[in-house]
Amino acid sequence: MSTSIRLVAGLGNPGRGYAATRHNAGFWFADGLAAKLGATFRHEGKFSADVAKAGELRICKPMTFMNLSGRSVAGLARFFGIAAGEILVAHDELDLKPGEARLKLGGGVAGHNGLRDVQTQLGSADFWRLRLGIGHPRDSTLPERDVVDYVLKPAQADERDAIEASIARALDAWPDIAAGDMERAMTSLHTRPRTRGANA
Repeated sequence: MSTSIRLVAGLGNPGRGYAATRHNAGFWFADGLAAKLGATFRHEGKFSADVAKAGELRICKPMTFMNLSGRSVAGLARFFGIAAGEILVAHDELDLKPGEARLKLGGGVAGHNGLRDVQTQLGSADFWRLRLGIGHPRDSTLPERDVVDYVLKPAQADERDAIEASIARALDAWPDIAAGDMERAMTSLHTRPRTRGANA
């Protein structure tokens, strides 16, 4: 049985200094979704978040800094009676390359402190995740090998372009995600577009 999404949380860190960093990929998706739906973010202090509303859907960007993201997500969920399975959390994913995006229900947190806090505060791991690949420093030619240093630095131009392309595909899949047709959304999202001249 499909369940519609009532709350989308994009994870990131507030402030201009963090806006372009890899760790803010979730914010980028939230901004794109709000723009697509014609919704405007307003700060809501009781949830420590910027929140946009489009019909019955709420889109939030926690303003607590990444490690305390669950405070905003769980606060909204409790106040509006939103079940874990009606929540989509968009976040940066080290284990996927830039340009890759995956949709999944539940699972672990793979060291992601924002996800960990959401899971802790909700008391459930059974929420949807939109994993936006940013690559891992071990696979990078960049000097920053430490994960914290890596996620808190801006992506290179080609990486940013690839991440933006994956966000665009996720936004294209949004009608299916919103309706709870996750199988169809996964099919379109997980199929990488063929590059020009690529072999079959």
